[in-house]
Amino acid sequence: RDALAVFVAADDPLDTYLVHHPDVFFDRPVEATVVDPSNPYVLGPQLASAAAELPLTAADEALFGADMWPLVEALVAQRVLRRRPSGWYWARDDRPGDHVSLRGDGGSDVRIVESRTGAVLGTVDGERAHSSVFPGAVYVHQGRTFVVTSLDLDDGSAHVVRGNPGWSTAARSVSSFDILEEGRSQTWGAVGVHYGTIRVRTQVTSFLRRLPSGEVIGEHPLDLPERTLMTKGVWWTVPEEHLLDAGVTPESAPGALHAAEHCSIGLISLVAQGDRWDVGGVSTALHPDTDMPTVVVYDALPGGSGFAERAYERAATWLRATQDAIVSCGCEHGCPACIQSPKCGNGNSPLDKAGALTLLECVLADAPDDDSRRLEGG
Repeated sequence: RDALAVFVAADDPLDTYLVHHPDVFFDRPVEATVVDPSNPYVLGPQLASAAAELPLTAADEALFGADMWPLVEALVAQRVLRRRPSGWYWARDDRPGDHVSLRGDGGSDVRIVESRTGAVLGTVDGERAHSSVFPGAVYVHQGRTFVVTSLDLDDGSAHVVRGNPGWSTAARSVSSFDILEEGRSQTWGAVGVHYGTIRVRTQVTSFLRRLPSGEVIGEHPLDLPERTLMTKGVWWTVPEEHLLDAGVTPESAPGALHAAEHCSIGLISLVAQGDRWDVGGVSTALHPDTDMPTVVVYDALPGGSGFAERAYERAATWLRATQDAIVSCGCEHGCPACIQSPKCGNGNSPLDKAGALTLLECVLADAPDDDSRRLEGG
């Protein structure tokens, strides 16, 4: 029967876009789930878990695909599975659930331990541990506030004490990426849009203390190891001379690229079923692998999860929506509804809203009218 639907928008680029384009939400079919079933980081744990229930046999290729066999052999070599005449059996005394993270595949989970009682309050996946339970972090668990006193990555534990110091903390990090293999590409005039395998290197270097008002009252260095992620990404490049001709100077380029990166990450749900926490991004005014200003958006799951590939396939729609979301936002210099990101490791600096719009105009100048038009390698 007839019903009323009320959409309450948050300060988010996707919500900004949908407020001005409600038909995108109400007139579209249910979107397809994005996953790459051949991703070894996904398929390997699935095979191990399946073997713990019933032995794997040759007939299971119909379920898991031919990509299962190299992984099965690797699991046998690791003594996770044992081969017998009737199939491949789980070979350990424990269960797969003790090794497979339910919070993603960012590494082994880190236990959050209350120092006074020794009680385990919960867990956080290995990747997020660096940015959420570093020494000195204020950590909120089920409405209770704790302060992290130590993080032992080898032991997989973070020790906390109960207490509210009156401020919050936010990690700061530096990131870079290397292009390992280009799988697909298309060109829009001088602009290149690419998809392939990349290596992302991230290191948490410090954290900020903020009062409830938002005032920063201190920055403190951290000594944490660099993390490396092998994954899939979509990246786009534009020659520096084209940006100069459009009015994006070398001084404004980092902020323009950074702002466009943030908003494009926020709009990822428009073309793939996910959100900004399923992907990451890096922008640089001159990347050594492309020799051009470059923005990359990558899958946050090792090996890739399909979001970057879907964004590549619908790049024109995706980047036009990114441009539209920035144009539609009524702020003057940028806000959480357009170019600011809650997960930015650089504290949302530098950001240049006007420069991002000029940059996107330059990028989209020769873009196809729709994503059905494919150029080289597409």
